[in-house]
Amino acid sequence: MYQNPCKFKSVRRPLKGTQVITEPHFQIAHPTSGAVPPAGFHPQQFQYTRDNSVLTLEQRQFYEDNGFLVIKKLVSDADIECFRNEFERICRKEVEPMRLVVMRDVTIAKSEYVPSEKMITKVQDFQEDEELFRYCTLPEVLKYVECFTGPNIMAMHTMLINKPPDSGKKTSCHPLHQDLHYFPFRPSNNIVCAWTAMEHIDRNNGCLAVLPGTHKSSLKPHHYPQWEEEGVNGIFHGIEDDDENNDQVHLVVEKGDTVFFHPLLIHGSGRNKTQGFQKVCMNSTAFSKDEWVRNKNVKIYKHLKDLWLLSKLAFSLVYLPGNTFVYVMLFKLLSVRIRVTSGFQPY
Repeated sequence: MYQNPCKFKSVRRPLKGTQVITEPHFQIAHPTSGAVPPAGFHPQQFQYTRDNSVLTLEQRQFYEDNGFLVIKKLVSDADIECFRNEFERICRKEVEPMRLVVMRDVTIAKSEYVPSEKMITKVQDFQEDEELFRYCTLPEVLKYVECFTGPNIMAMHTMLINKPPDSGKKTSCHPLHQDLHYFPFRPSNNIVCAWTAMEHIDRNNGCLAVLPGTHKSSLKPHHYPQWEEEGVNGIFHGIEDDDENNDQVHLVVEKGDTVFFHPLLIHGSGRNKTQGFQKVCMNSTAFSKDEWVRNKNVKIYKHLKDLWLLSKLAFSLVYLPGNTFVYVMLFKLLSVRIRVTSGFQPY
């Protein structure tokens, strides 16, 4: 049965390699600290991280076991304010970067448009906006990304999310899902998502909820949640076989905290019960083109309303009613969304 993501529960057991601080209504999971291992010291085989001098052995093991890692205060307040200011300029239409997708919540999509941040819930594919794209090139972020992808890094999917106050119809929720569902490239272990909080985020304003260890499973079927008629944004798909008794960890984070997670990790976010707009920067990154392959078996789009969004988001595969499908060349579509952030040029 599909679980309402607005009713996330707190995990009942400590995660491997964490110290869990319990407070009323939520828990905070922090990776434990440890010394950086000497060069060449490999006590065991790691599958999801690369050999590096940045992560401690405990941090690497935590990511191996759980599929995510929280790095506190990674991005500076000054940089976050610059990104916030640029987002506000985009909302006011003072700048209009090429190929940028500006999205509005379903509850305000049909209302009269007045340029302001209260009308915009997400800007996507900001690779042509030099100020926002600077987030993807921050040395402090890239040094951690490289631990998961290696040195040749490309930004594949960029977003700044502006989660609005919930309308009472769960529109601010994002159902439990796996990011790989949206990605037409593989292998999954060559991809990592960087998610940076632009302010304090907790269960009140809809923090991330993750299912630790689910990155070790396969990609699950996704669909629109059962509460679709009440209000759900386009392509906010959720896993079909969610167990309502599963245990989730709610990631309570502060401004500048950054979560790195695997694209198969099941995660989502609850409703924003405040009157403010919750902001995060996101970027999914991968290896250079020579080290990843296209996947022609991606079955993402099963709804007519997704077809219209395809033209905006430039995904690779569309399924129409009656099992008719249109396959679009992957590299031609992705080439307008991919931008190198570190290492060799992929083309």
